[in-house]
Amino acid sequence: MPIFSYLAIPRTGARESLHTELSRLDFCQVIPADNQDILVLVTDTPDDASEKHLQKTLKNLQSLQSLSLTFGYDEKE
Repeated sequence: MPIFSYLAIPRTGARESLHTELSRLDFCQVIPADNQDILVLVTDTPDDASEKHLQKTLKNLQSLQSLSLTFGYDEKE
């Protein structure tokens, strides 16, 4: 179960659009920052295949300028 948290930086003027896009994705929780134009994204996927699919989807979001990994945890059984 890979768990990751990111700082998601939207393109100029696209914060709400990015929030909507990320919120619609499976395995994602989005927390808007109170004092900055960024979002915190926490992902919790059930397996590596789901994680790879999610990563590919994130890379293709038009409203996303950059995504910075802040924490990663991958529990191996």
